[in-house]
Amino acid sequence: MKEMTLAPASSPISGELQVPGDKSISHRAIILGSLAEGTTTITQFLISEDTSRTVEAFRRLGVEIEEKGTSLKIHGRGLAALQEPYEPIYFGNSGTTARLMLGVLAGMPFFTSAYGDPHLTRRPMDRVVEPLSAMGGHFDGRNNGSYLPLAVRGGNLKGIHYTLPVKSAQVKSAVLLGGLFAEGTTEITEETPSRNHTENMLEAFGADIKTSGCHIQMTGESSLAATDVTVPGDISSAAFFMAAAAIVPGSKLTLRRVGLNHSRTGIIDVLIEMGTQVSIANKQTIGGETFGDITIAHRPLKATVIESDIIPRLIDELPVIALIASQAEGETIIRDAEELRLKETDRIQATVDGLNRIGADVEPTADGMIINGKSALTGGQAKAYHDHRIAMMLAIASLIAKQKVVIDDVSSIAISYPDFFQHLRDITNR
Repeated sequence: MKEMTLAPASSPISGELQVPGDKSISHRAIILGSLAEGTTTITQFLISEDTSRTVEAFRRLGVEIEEKGTSLKIHGRGLAALQEPYEPIYFGNSGTTARLMLGVLAGMPFFTSAYGDPHLTRRPMDRVVEPLSAMGGHFDGRNNGSYLPLAVRGGNLKGIHYTLPVKSAQVKSAVLLGGLFAEGTTEITEETPSRNHTENMLEAFGADIKTSGCHIQMTGESSLAATDVTVPGDISSAAFFMAAAAIVPGSKLTLRRVGLNHSRTGIIDVLIEMGTQVSIANKQTIGGETFGDITIAHRPLKATVIESDIIPRLIDELPVIALIASQAEGETIIRDAEELRLKETDRIQATVDGLNRIGADVEPTADGMIINGKSALTGGQAKAYHDHRIAMMLAIASLIAKQKVVIDDVSSIAISYPDFFQHLRDITNR
């Protein structure tokens, strides 16, 4: 455990930041680069505990991966040349690694076993095991394969038509990755489009994939060709500093080269709806992913309702959005976000508990929360529940608290943003 005490900000937030590479895209670049034929170079890769689990998983499967700072070179083995690992694969705390790798392992004609840390071991895997089993994968583990550790015997997959029962890009991605190895066509239907990084990258690597609205179709057993990947800045990481500029009076902050994929920009829409001044410059698109510079300037905030189709576009940002809402005039309501209860922790309860402990007025609901603003945050002691997004949200909350905020454990932040506190000091002079 690593307790941290944070004092309120003594001046407005200002300056510029380059946030680290997108975590979702970094995971997928490693996976597809390893499955492609030839050498893939990744630049601006996110170096973190989570992404290192995906790198190490493919090294155990026989892929040579060279690392030099935030640049990686992957010597892909193709879809058919991975090697049976001689010991279990460790996924750490990374739900993305676990769920996406299960899609890959289901297609491998050999035996694999995998496990995670105590927190990941409590997260459900049945949501990917079920469709992958329907394709022909064989899984064995606790509660009929619902939880890690899992034993996987893959190979001989068949394409299926699968309607996603949950709004989850991880489930969609696992089925698509299994579909790479499957005979025939894999089709996926979503109720609401979720983040589409996997589809974009599959297309960039040459997969036979077609997307139309909420329907995806991919033909399996075709080879992937190595391609270079530039990873944009992670909007989920940028969200914390966007929130800082939005809630600290007098602030203005620019975040450089942040990913602007439409499936991820819900937080920008919400900030604008709440009255924050947001501008975007220098937009570019590389490999199907758009990025640009985001400038946030503080303005008085008003409450809003966040629900329905926008939820998949900001699911990871909801804890920090709740913090922003605590500083808005009126009652903000978040609905249709029951998926939050299945993250690293129950993020609905963790967000409510964390904010209320330091003076906010937040009520949990079955599928979201009600935030009553505007609250004067008092400070005090708060729990992060070993969840990196809760820990970072509380750190940002300390900027406007009347007294110091003591976070019980901030070690989880290394999962996604190892330089978070250095960047926080850079824009606050703390």
